[in-house]
Amino acid sequence: MRIGITGHMNLSPETVNLVRAAIREALEEFQDGDLVGFSCLAAGADSIFAQAVLGAGGKLTVVVSSADYRDKKVDPEDRPAYDRLITQAAEVNAMPFETGGREAYAAANEHILASIDHLFAVWDGQLPAAKGGTADAVSQAQSRGIPVTVIWPNGSARV
Repeated sequence: MRIGITGHMNLSPETVNLVRAAIREALEEFQDGDLVGFSCLAAGADSIFAQAVLGAGGKLTVVVSSADYRDKKVDPEDRPAYDRLITQAAEVNAMPFETGGREAYAAANEHILASIDHLFAVWDGQLPAAKGGTADAVSQAQSRGIPVTVIWPNGSARV
């Protein structure tokens, strides 16, 4: 089973714990076969999902949106976790963009959507703010008939 993640980065500290538990629970359904998780490793939902996939014994495929992603978008305090996850990945796919931006993020989402059987969305249900965001990925998955599991536990909040 190939599962991708899309989700918010700006989760409150309490929400991180709620989402971590909810993702672990949602993954239980898919642990009987060969589990492969697809993630861009952004802070928040992506990283939580990647850790959960590895913790469940699955393989991790990382999609890097641009050559400068780590240096420009990953906060210094998040870099050790990012580096650890990328070294644990079974596969790393780099999009052909030197610099990040909506086009690069949309391409990374497209790569994930083209590669998966199921999408997990850590999503508060708000309408799309921009191309390449969480709501956009959910909408694209739904239009393609890819099953989507929305993960937004009671009490969740963005900061």
